[in-house]
Amino acid sequence: MIRPRTPVCTANVRPALAALLAAVAPGALVTPAQAEGTDGSDIVVTARHRSESAIKVPIAITAFSGQELADKGTADITELADSVPNVTLEASRGSNSTLSAFIRGVGQQDPVSGFEQGVGIYLDNVYLNRPQAAVLDIYDVERIEVLRGPQGTLYGRNTVGGAIKYVTRKLADKPTLSMRGSYGSYHQADGVITASTPLTSDGVVRAGGTFARLTRGGFGKNLTTGEDNYNKDIVAGRVSFEVHGSKVFARLSGDYTHDMSAARGGHREIPGLLSGTPVLPKVFDSQGGLSSPRQDIKAGGASLFIEARPTSALTLRSTTAWRKDNSATPIDFDALPAADVDVPGFYKNSQISQEFQALFNMGKLNGMVGFYYLNADALTQFDVRLFTTVAGLAAYTNADIRTDTMAGFANLTYDLTDQVALEVGGRYTWDKRSAYILRQNYLGGGSPTFGGAGVAFGAPSTNFRGSASFTKFTPRASLTFKPNSDNTVFFSFSQGFKGGGFDPRGVGANAPDLNADGIRQDSEVAAYLSFRPEKVNSYEIGYKTRLFDRKLNLNLAAFRMDYTDVQIPGSVACTVAGLPSFCGVVSNAGKARMQGFEAEGSWKIGALTLAGSLGYIDAKYLQYITLIAGAPTDVAANRKVQNTPAWSGSASATYTADLSGGKLALSGGVSWKSTTYQFEIPNPYLDQPAYALFDASAVYHAPGGHWSLGLYGKNLADKRYKTSGYTFVAANATTGAITTNPLTGLPISALGKEGVLTTYWGNPRQVFVTASLNF
Repeated sequence: MIRPRTPVCTANVRPALAALLAAVAPGALVTPAQAEGTDGSDIVVTARHRSESAIKVPIAITAFSGQELADKGTADITELADSVPNVTLEASRGSNSTLSAFIRGVGQQDPVSGFEQGVGIYLDNVYLNRPQAAVLDIYDVERIEVLRGPQGTLYGRNTVGGAIKYVTRKLADKPTLSMRGSYGSYHQADGVITASTPLTSDGVVRAGGTFARLTRGGFGKNLTTGEDNYNKDIVAGRVSFEVHGSKVFARLSGDYTHDMSAARGGHREIPGLLSGTPVLPKVFDSQGGLSSPRQDIKAGGASLFIEARPTSALTLRSTTAWRKDNSATPIDFDALPAADVDVPGFYKNSQISQEFQALFNMGKLNGMVGFYYLNADALTQFDVRLFTTVAGLAAYTNADIRTDTMAGFANLTYDLTDQVALEVGGRYTWDKRSAYILRQNYLGGGSPTFGGAGVAFGAPSTNFRGSASFTKFTPRASLTFKPNSDNTVFFSFSQGFKGGGFDPRGVGANAPDLNADGIRQDSEVAAYLSFRPEKVNSYEIGYKTRLFDRKLNLNLAAFRMDYTDVQIPGSVACTVAGLPSFCGVVSNAGKARMQGFEAEGSWKIGALTLAGSLGYIDAKYLQYITLIAGAPTDVAANRKVQNTPAWSGSASATYTADLSGGKLALSGGVSWKSTTYQFEIPNPYLDQPAYALFDASAVYHAPGGHWSLGLYGKNLADKRYKTSGYTFVAANATTGAITTNPLTGLPISALGKEGVLTTYWGNPRQVFVTASLNF
């Protein structure tokens, strides 16, 4: 079942990149879906860049049809995590649109420049380089595929944990007009209108566009500023032009999205340690006083996809894409009116990518060779204002990280017999990371970047320019046995790789004098700020079957992942030139092991369809080296793999009946997750105990599909559950146990005077109605 998120009409738009959903179409010449989905329907997938039944693909993959997602009222990709085992997808803290994604324990929740995602998000094969604006709404989608495990030989950008792949619909060969509207709890009012038409009499040239207006009041209030908290206010649009030739398909698309939603304020879990401000009774309320810059997210882009089939055995593809997004955000870490740990920030990202693919089919031999290039720039700027600690003190960071990467990759499948196939692939990646990192203290009211009147105080604690290159060959191999068209057994090995880089929050002034010459050399600063690449070796065995005249679908997988040099970015309270500050700390922790199993299935019994999933993962650090009192110390016994609950699952039932010539579908279900640790160090204030969510819906589709009406309920038990948080309190360096004041019993602040233990929460109970018209 689907976790509650901001309910929107069955097709809506999320900030920054939602409008790109139909921007490019690498699967444009693929016929509509025809293989099993999670609800027992048939979906053909293109996980290996060719059309094939999901049951034949030797990859742990979950596929959702667009109709299935619409019937469940799925709002955005974060809701997929409730149906897919061992997957966590959440909006990250202070914004509606920054994505935190984990698959099988591999992921990344730090949004600042310099850190790459562990899970690749692909919009029709265009890789999204940054997590900002990556919480995508779902509309005009043919299907979504969630692939678990490394995917480097199949996709343009290497992914260590897995991939989420959007496949959007092509424009129709006749004029179309569709309208969708939703109204529901918290004054939700959404509208989406989509239209397309052929521009030539033969329908070869077509044009289309979408406009969306999405609004909702907040789940709570910021009691200091008076603004709604957790609201939504979005305008988005896109246009596309397509050419549908007999052997050529091309799509040129452009989009723009503006998210004017207020910043999401966190909920304090402890009273103010300086002011004594009590904990608010409502978790969706906040008291943060930082209101500048005003939260504002703008994004746009353009792309060109061309696919040609000169012969029946050869397909050539080119995908050219450009994206840009700018985010202004006020993050009030302490969530109180005073400027205790206030962080105004700018995120400015741009990327240009080019991918070429050649696919061939030579009877028993099928394959793909490809080349990928990405040039991306990520600029992060922020103050850390500690006005209650030192009057007017702000630590300013300007981190500009550029990525240049090229890769060649190939994936070949050879049918040894009619039942046995061998797949081999490889990828050679070249990554170059270039960084300019400036950290400067200001006194008197903040840095000029954010309109402050502060004056630079002392020398910069970091003034670093440098670059580093990383190369790696990563292989993949699988052996598949298909005794018949309804059964597939496979064993696979794959390797994932993520390049190293430089900590954008690092403090060069704290770099150790490695050669004891009394001079802090550039090479010593570079070594202190840099972190190494990480690598994953993944082993998997799977079984996919369809039984009882294909009424029962069952997918099983067991896996083990050996994870080395794990990149763990973080930030801690520190002292710089005698002043309190906020410092980046990136660890290549050492070794981790993830092993577990996954089961997904559906069973159609007449008009009733039962569906469910179950995932278990034993995720454990085998080695976690950190510096304690200047000495390398292994603290693996006291660390957890973040955002990776040991158990996850879902169960649902859908009853479909004929009614007045149309179809009525009644559905209900539950999803659950066991304890989730927000960070590597367990924290009783931030971590989420096991919980379950209940959803239900009733959807009627009129004869001919001309209109539909749906009633949806999300999180019907109104469960409160944490999705993320911030912490800056004193703790034991080895065990992570929080240090408390013996007089008050409250934690001791590590940064600022009030103490930072702030949480963000999943959506409450929501009920909404969605109506659609199709012409």
